[in-house]
Amino acid sequence: MAVEGGMKCVKFLLYVLLLAFCACAVGLIAVGIGVQLVLNQTITQGATPGSLLPVVIIAVGAFLFLVALVGCCGTCKENYCLMVTFAIFLSLIMLVEVAAAIAGYVFRDKVKSEFNKDFQKQMQNYQKNNNTASLLDRMQEDFKCCGAANYTDWEKILVAPKRVPDSCCVNVTQNCGVNFNVKEIYNEGCVEKIGSWLRSNVLVAAAAALGIAFVEVLGIVFACCLVKSIRSGYEVM
Repeated sequence: MAVEGGMKCVKFLLYVLLLAFCACAVGLIAVGIGVQLVLNQTITQGATPGSLLPVVIIAVGAFLFLVALVGCCGTCKENYCLMVTFAIFLSLIMLVEVAAAIAGYVFRDKVKSEFNKDFQKQMQNYQKNNNTASLLDRMQEDFKCCGAANYTDWEKILVAPKRVPDSCCVNVTQNCGVNFNVKEIYNEGCVEKIGSWLRSNVLVAAAAALGIAFVEVLGIVFACCLVKSIRSGYEVM
């Protein structure tokens, strides 16, 4: 039995929300892949809170996409079981997102400490591994920083007075890091500089998360309304 009256409007709005869910799912997967690429370039691999974050984001995105497909099928066929499944799974996704947000807040200092430790470890391999040297040079140039805490960190690594990698120079030229002038190199450390960059993007991520959560709440409400209408139709029959 097809829904009637106001439920037709609810059904239409649910279709719109399902399209939004698909877009959010694709967005989450893209963000997760982006975060993974950034972590691959900044933090050594391992089962740590920081390295597991992109895995959780990608998994939630993929699951949300599958749930949206279930919702589309349930809405199109006005199937009671599919709509109940959709509402339950969407509620579970919200719980996972809330748990991930809490975990991100709790482990925020842990991630920074982990990054600081790994950055210093990679600095030790600067002269031993060309890939590591290329990675650190790119980070210092991109974020306009030098060393972990500041440029003096390189004194223990390069074992030479007044010498830093050329990537620390404001204007990079060959051997510009030898007998450098402090005014001609970046003085701020990469750990704090990258940390500031991450904090500046947290507000954007938080706003996006709130938007997704709001859409999910609407989806759950509309799904429950449609489930109630479908159930009423079954009882009439």
